[in-house]
Amino acid sequence: MIAGTFIPLLMVMMMTRFYGRKKSWTDGLSIAPFAIFGGLAFTVPYFLTAVFLGPEIPTLLGALIGLAVVTFAAEKWFSSSPRMSWDFEDSSAWPEDWNGSVSIELDDTSADKLMPGRLAWTPYVLAAVFLVITRLRQIPLGGWLKSLAISWPDIFGTGITATARPFYVPGAILIAVVAVVYFIHKMNMKQLGAALSESSRILIGTGFVLIFTVPMVRIYLNSGTNGAGLDSMPVAMATWIAANVGRVWPLFAPTIGALGAFIAGSNTVSNLMFSLFQHGVAENLDICAMTVVALQAVGAAAGNMIAIHNVVAASATVGLLGQEGLTLRKTAIPTFYYVTLTGILGLITIYMF
Repeated sequence: MIAGTFIPLLMVMMMTRFYGRKKSWTDGLSIAPFAIFGGLAFTVPYFLTAVFLGPEIPTLLGALIGLAVVTFAAEKWFSSSPRMSWDFEDSSAWPEDWNGSVSIELDDTSADKLMPGRLAWTPYVLAAVFLVITRLRQIPLGGWLKSLAISWPDIFGTGITATARPFYVPGAILIAVVAVVYFIHKMNMKQLGAALSESSRILIGTGFVLIFTVPMVRIYLNSGTNGAGLDSMPVAMATWIAANVGRVWPLFAPTIGALGAFIAGSNTVSNLMFSLFQHGVAENLDICAMTVVALQAVGAAAGNMIAIHNVVAASATVGLLGQEGLTLRKTAIPTFYYVTLTGILGLITIYMF
């Protein structure tokens, strides 16, 4: 929460530094009060959601609430403070690497083709509502969805059992939202097919990567099941780190999470790979394992900014394929800020509190 509050200010400062006329970091400071307010508009509901509703949906609700609050505040704030206005130079003066192959002319959109705001928000609100009611322990819906489980016991005689709950995973919730929105938006089958086709192209690229990364992670985690009686890879790594790095490890724990996301292209896969390792390091150092694993999760989330898969996907969206290196050099700056500040906070939390 603390690190995230200042991300909007850092992004504005980066925008004025890399894309402003004066190429100045300090130009972005003129909007510091509003930028910090924007950060708090996300992190405060994010924090309250985590405390009162659980750990699965803080980002979703924090983003939805923050977007609504900042949109309203921006209209009121900026209308009374024109001195804070800022814009890019005319596009004719842009360097070549600023120009993507995708061009969107908003002025060409006629008013009669615009979707009403309430309908545009409907899918996001429904996704938040459905996820909340299925995760609240006070409501039995989540238990009902979990009751259908598909298990594979003793996989290939290894003693390992895998279980899937297809109706409880977020993907099933999103499919349910699609079904509801189909009727609310009064879509026809052609429109639904076009939407499914477009989204499937993105999912196929993501799924193709997961076909290889998920088995790799499972072998990594279950490597302790071997005829030689060796420790698993995470346990062996944790033992070495504890012996050679020592009690300053919490400072570096978020960086490992970010590195995992950079390599695997996913926050989730980074956590799957390194959570057991981080837990083992904490146990060997006799420090709070829960906090160290939390640092891993936060670092992995920050690593999404430098995850190759995400950078490629974003570049493709705006027509900047081939310029991923330029993007990575810039996104490395907020990633470094995030993991460094989080690591310092981790040290303070473990050794002072």
